[in-house]
Amino acid sequence: MWTLPNLLSLFRLLSVPVLLALAAHGSHRPFLVLLVLGLMSDGVDGYLARRWNQHSDLGARLDSWADMATWLALPPCGWWLRPEALAPELPWLCSGLAAYLLSVAVGWFRFRRLIAYHTWGAKALSFLAGASVLIFFAHGPGWVLRLLVPLVMLSALEEIVITCLLPDYRTNVPTAWHAWRLRKRIHNPIQSPPAPQPSIRHADLP
Repeated sequence: MWTLPNLLSLFRLLSVPVLLALAAHGSHRPFLVLLVLGLMSDGVDGYLARRWNQHSDLGARLDSWADMATWLALPPCGWWLRPEALAPELPWLCSGLAAYLLSVAVGWFRFRRLIAYHTWGAKALSFLAGASVLIFFAHGPGWVLRLLVPLVMLSALEEIVITCLLPDYRTNVPTAWHAWRLRKRIHNPIQSPPAPQPSIRHADLP
């Protein structure tokens, strides 16, 4: 439980109410500093878990809870801090958010747990989304958020496919192809060839 990767995920999760409070009070600079620290922890915790061999289902779920809480908190924070820039992007953000929540709902319906696949596509999306969010909250253009929506939809679609393919709950599934291979291996196990029968020689005959 108390590994450094898990502590970083826990820090990100606990920073969400603080981010909301700072944005609601218009504290732009402290909000941006805490957001940068949270996004940095998101990039570091997975690397440390792999480097130090500290993978666990608890760590994967904790990371997913922190990710979900952070990304769900950012739209209201954006509305409080930069409503004029966020308003034109709301239809796009709502469609991306709906796709993300649909993938979460399908996983919850299937496994009764929060999915924590951490696919390669989701990791790339997390990096791009973090950069776009920082640009936006640093008084950059709002359209950088719009560019993320197709990527969010593709990532959500892949996670739905993975949920449908997996025979049981798993964490850290890199791609839908890996889920398909796992399903195929479980449903079609490789059977060992039958043991060779001893040959009958003429001398053995009565």
